[in-house]
Amino acid sequence: MASEIPSIGMQMWLKDAETQALMAALNADGAVARFVGGCVRNALMGEPVTDVDIATTDAPDATARKIEAEGFKMVPLGVDHGTVMAVGAAGRTYEVTTLRVDVETDGRRAEVAFTGDWQGDAERRDFTMNALYADADGTVHDPLGGYDDLKARKVRFIGDAATRIEEDYLRILRFFRFSASYGGGLLDETSLKACADNKAGLAQLSAERVQTELLKLVGADHSVPVLRAMAAAGILADVLPEASRLDRFEKAVDIETTQLFSSDPVLRLGMLVDSAEAAESAARRLKLSNADRDRIIAMHRDSTKIVCYLSMREVRRALYLMGLQLFKDRVMLGWAEDGKSTNAFQWRALLAMGDSWEKPELPLTGSMMKAAGVPEGPEMGRVHREVEEWWIDSDFTDDEFSIIERLKAVVQATVY
Repeated sequence: MASEIPSIGMQMWLKDAETQALMAALNADGAVARFVGGCVRNALMGEPVTDVDIATTDAPDATARKIEAEGFKMVPLGVDHGTVMAVGAAGRTYEVTTLRVDVETDGRRAEVAFTGDWQGDAERRDFTMNALYADADGTVHDPLGGYDDLKARKVRFIGDAATRIEEDYLRILRFFRFSASYGGGLLDETSLKACADNKAGLAQLSAERVQTELLKLVGADHSVPVLRAMAAAGILADVLPEASRLDRFEKAVDIETTQLFSSDPVLRLGMLVDSAEAAESAARRLKLSNADRDRIIAMHRDSTKIVCYLSMREVRRALYLMGLQLFKDRVMLGWAEDGKSTNAFQWRALLAMGDSWEKPELPLTGSMMKAAGVPEGPEMGRVHREVEEWWIDSDFTDDEFSIIERLKAVVQATVY
């Protein structure tokens, strides 16, 4: 017997006057519009709602006219697939998509036909928990029994799992990501087998789509058991063969969880690889941004001595030379490698010192160097670096007299 589904009518995003005005406009002239997918799912699960998607029986051109007539900015995201975006005055966005059914799929994209059939629209979606709809007043519609799966935190494909996967092989990674995010790390056995049987199709996917899903997956609360299941099924080796350190990844996730740190997907990705070369290979495979690529490479390439018993002076020196992000990444890497749990307080203290640190500036100006006899040109930079090295060793003294005396000594000994 199906469970009684509560209303989501008390959700703040749903009660918002702008949201209600848009829904009223979309429901005019005999059309029916309902919230769909993640916003309904998350509302029922008590999870934050960030994206609001709406399904409508209207064709895209009619939807666009209603959006603009109500005073929203209209952005044609994918009219061929029936999707337009409404942007409100405060910048909130709503993706509005015409009900549709798949006509033809190739494992990466689908050719669709628009429909007025809510059941047909639901059956083309991926998981039962994503095929939930809600009216403007919060009444939830559940054509495929997704609410019972949602309550059980069971991520289950709609209909035949293999068929859903063959329509879009990204659904393999989405299955694991949703299991880590909403399934408590438990995996539906039928769905898992279908993913393993069809893993060859992952080769068709673009690096960008794989990257997006993997970063969301590794950042999820229950990523550890899910990644281990992916490894056992041979799927992790296909999408990220550089991931050789699940043991260290597990320790890093445990640290973030027990210490109440925010999940850091890029840091977690760096924990999965075991060398700068592997990090570079993974970054290239996933087409990471330059900043993320450089970050995971640096955390393995840097050779600064980072141990839990660093003195405050050593911490300040490391922070100045490494920068805050690399210092914290190396601390987390060292902590995840440390087999002695009683050192946790010291590792956490290092992170706290980093967060409270303000980078000092060497009080040495160009005019001071000119007055000391340093000629214009490359000598300026060389002398500055010589004095800076001494200043770092002095623990960043702010005694101007001592700095000038050091400057004079450098000039006297090295400037011709």
